[in-house]
Amino acid sequence: MRERLAKLIALGTAGLIVGLVLLFGWHQQFRVQQAAQQVDPAAWADLFPLHYESYMRSVELTGEPEDKLEANPFRRLAWAGNAFSLEYNSARPHYFSQIDQQNSRRVNEREQPAGCVNCHAAETPDLIAEYGWEGLHGMQYNDLRDQLHVGSSCRDCHDPADMSLRITRPAFIEAMAYLDIDVNRASRREMRSYVCAQCHVEYYFEPDNNELRMPWTEGLRLDDMEAHFDAIGFSDWQHAETGADMIKIQHPEFELHSQGVHAEEGISCADCHMPPVQVGGMQISEHWMRSPMDQMETACMNCHRGDADRLAARTGRVQQNTLRQLANVEDALTDLIQAIVAARENGASDAELTEARQAHRSAQMRWDFIDAENSTGFHASQEARRLLSDALQIAREGEQSINQETSD
Repeated sequence: MRERLAKLIALGTAGLIVGLVLLFGWHQQFRVQQAAQQVDPAAWADLFPLHYESYMRSVELTGEPEDKLEANPFRRLAWAGNAFSLEYNSARPHYFSQIDQQNSRRVNEREQPAGCVNCHAAETPDLIAEYGWEGLHGMQYNDLRDQLHVGSSCRDCHDPADMSLRITRPAFIEAMAYLDIDVNRASRREMRSYVCAQCHVEYYFEPDNNELRMPWTEGLRLDDMEAHFDAIGFSDWQHAETGADMIKIQHPEFELHSQGVHAEEGISCADCHMPPVQVGGMQISEHWMRSPMDQMETACMNCHRGDADRLAARTGRVQQNTLRQLANVEDALTDLIQAIVAARENGASDAELTEARQAHRSAQMRWDFIDAENSTGFHASQEARRLLSDALQIAREGEQSINQETSD
């Protein structure tokens, strides 16, 4: 009798435990589904407190953005006539992406297309669902301003069903198809770069409908993107000083990284910018996304042997060399711009300035590709050197072409 009772109690206890586990699992799934409806990262805080705290540390420890026009006055000349000449500040963590956009002079003093929200607002998937892809891009940014409250958020990169990585921005899916890559078949390691590449890329808006596109039909290198823009006759604006039809490059981290040694070795964006960290006895991916140079022990030394200081010094030399090359190209572009302006003032025709203006477009595109990319050449130092060397040569040849045309 006692044995039978003990068995019944054991079975009852086991059943209760199983029931509690199932109930807890169902409750957790329900909570995740509820959080998934919320764009605010705070809605995920109870479920993933360590990740949320990591994400919010970037807010607590981030100051005001740096004025990058003040830091380098050449940028105003380079972008004369473009909204970037009004304001260009250093990037801040993802939390601020919508805050900084709404406060930008580029948005408040110039009409901007609604497509800008693709990378600056967590509400974007909901807005696409509400208005449709074409409908959303047929609007202006200010039409949506009251519906935009949150920068990059958890659900931009995570599927609430199982927290796996996912792509939520249609333009990236289309762009990868140009490269014969189906992101739905991507490995987890590939996704650890692809979720970042939804936004950290060069893009443009189609002139007839303002739909967001990435210029990758020919490939990911700058030369490939230039060929794409030339083939469709695209320009972002006409330079106010030279009259050249110009391209404004924006944060092409994914493209430059793809040409570097880390990409060749299969190292993803998250490996370096979101390395594994130990928090309270648990290992999580760091969600304060920042430079590996600020967290070298966890971001770099898992793969690299030797001394972190020596590695930092080596990285510093790469970046200093890039800065010197950028400065040389800026001098050449300044001379080219001044030469075009002077020739026009002296009566040079548009035909006589055609070659010089094309040189201005092409050389500045290469300079801007490296200047706008946030690694100061580190993501692919050899490619950065090549592009800046080409930019210097193109700019100087453009200046010489003016002398040849006007002296004939």
